[in-house]
Amino acid sequence: MKVLKDILYKAGITEVIGDTETPIMSVTADSRAVELMSLFVAVRGTIVNGHNFIDKALENGAGAIVCEELPKELNPAITYIRVHDASYALGNIASNFYNVPSSRLRLIGITGTNGKTTCATLLYNLFTALGHKCGLISTVENKIGRDVIPSTHTTPDPVSLNKLLADMVDQNCTYAFMEVSSHAAAQNRITGIEFIGAVFTNLTLDHLDYHGTLENYRDAKKKFFDQMPYGSFALVNNDDRNGMFMMQNTKAKRYTYGLKNMADYKTKVLENHLIGLHLIIDGQEFWTKLIGNFNAYNLLAVYATAVLLGESKVDVLTALSALNPPEGRFQYIKSKGGVAAIVDYAHTPDALENVLKTIEEIRTRNEQVITVVGCGGDRDRSKRPLMAKIACELSDKVILTSDNPRTENPEDILAEMQAGVEPPHYKKVLKVTDRKEAIRTAISLAKDGDIILVAGKGHEKYQEIQGVKHPFDDMEVITETFNQLEN
Repeated sequence: MKVLKDILYKAGITEVIGDTETPIMSVTADSRAVELMSLFVAVRGTIVNGHNFIDKALENGAGAIVCEELPKELNPAITYIRVHDASYALGNIASNFYNVPSSRLRLIGITGTNGKTTCATLLYNLFTALGHKCGLISTVENKIGRDVIPSTHTTPDPVSLNKLLADMVDQNCTYAFMEVSSHAAAQNRITGIEFIGAVFTNLTLDHLDYHGTLENYRDAKKKFFDQMPYGSFALVNNDDRNGMFMMQNTKAKRYTYGLKNMADYKTKVLENHLIGLHLIIDGQEFWTKLIGNFNAYNLLAVYATAVLLGESKVDVLTALSALNPPEGRFQYIKSKGGVAAIVDYAHTPDALENVLKTIEEIRTRNEQVITVVGCGGDRDRSKRPLMAKIACELSDKVILTSDNPRTENPEDILAEMQAGVEPPHYKKVLKVTDRKEAIRTAISLAKDGDIILVAGKGHEKYQEIQGVKHPFDDMEVITETFNQLEN
């Protein structure tokens, strides 16, 4: 059991009413999760204001309340702590409640528009292969050693995050690798977390529905680097014009990586095939099962991070050469009839362009490229016409379909995508709203040697429609359709 005063360090307190010797059994920002003697933190969210649920938290047994505005009527049996920023306070309180678990791990955070999941997963798999017990916090899944914990957010809320890190410590993990989303940085979800390394992959158009402008989106990611302490390291992609911007105010030791510009860590792509990449790093040649220039960047970031953490260069390259790509990231399957299908999470214009340009590079002859693509509902609408435009410019046929429409009408999303289709490409575009039918249509149009790209959902095992998540797996649909055609 914790005592309230012991978990309020760095909470930004402006006023305390009541007894700080109050025992605290748990910390939460969700009034529904409040139990007897919980500390409830009333956070102002983008949709819900926690201050509206203080009474509910007290009904459920809360022993203390942290808030930005005190209620008009105070319960004399309850301790109230007023703070300037409740989200900032929550991060520090959650960390203190779990005895600052991040300080007992070698924790690396990866941020950027594309590549976060691949880099975090590769680092986890690499260090596991090198004999370390590791933790992983990612979009696809969370892991403690070999145990898998389902993932609901790219970066969990502060309480869940610190509980997860504490469990990693209790189970003797020495390293942990986590994705740091722009939402997490902006919402103070990583406040109170101690990282020893920060990695920046790239920055392109995404999440403007939340951040409003590209500058705000960029600045949210920079906030992560601004928080890095002395003694840590910052590693950025120097081929991205935002790389050096990320490090302007960091206290961390600065390093760069890249394929084009001068950098501390460089690689060169010797060969790029559907079976993998042939690279040279630090004068050492090696093959990898990952495909495409975008993965050359991911591999280089992983290599540089491992070396900065003190691992042997030869051991790192040897282990990297044996690793598979994460699920849903350029995941490849081929039918008996010779049709290749690739599933990729590409859900931003830049990611889609990277994947399609990679397919163009690895084509050995004039195979057709058929792209199935959609855009998520209730998300950044500005990228919808761009996604369709890129798909048309780099594909022979395009099928526009649903992604996760969420609360939007799928037809409205597709109409906004179609606005990006220019007249020369009208004839190559089909609209098939049902995603399963769209994938089947692509396969029916494909001939021996053709390449189908199914983009946007990658590893996801559901399709969200009007608030309901229906089971759906792109790779499963492809495999079933291939089998049906071959039997």
